[in-house]
Amino acid sequence: MKIGEVAKAAGVGIDAIRFYEREGLLPKPARQPSGYRDYAPEAVLDLRFIKRAKELGFSLREIFELLSINREPDATARDVKRLAEEKLADLEDKIRSLRRMKRALRDVADRCPGRGPASDCSILRSLVDDRSNRRTRK
Repeated sequence: MKIGEVAKAAGVGIDAIRFYEREGLLPKPARQPSGYRDYAPEAVLDLRFIKRAKELGFSLREIFELLSINREPDATARDVKRLAEEKLADLEDKIRSLRRMKRALRDVADRCPGRGPASDCSILRSLVDDRSNRRTRK
């Protein structure tokens, strides 16, 4: 299969395919005498796998590991579950962090009257005050 055919079948762009090849997620395809890449049908399955894993929030490193496990005949479901549990814990940490940031931003935004010159903006002042407070506390 040519790269355009693979891209269409997998629902990804040609640049994504080239990127995944460079990153080692996809094996380099054989070349036809004309120089065109000649992809095996399995490339479509791998690309769909990568796309779904990305949608679940897995990083390229984690996707590489998942692909390796998927290709390893002696791998166990425990290996995959461990990666999924680690990703869940990471997502929970990010959600907590985002909630803290949201509360802090909501607090400073609520204190701002939204009128007057930017130099009087309580949001900007809070950013300056927070930085200078941290410096003076050290």
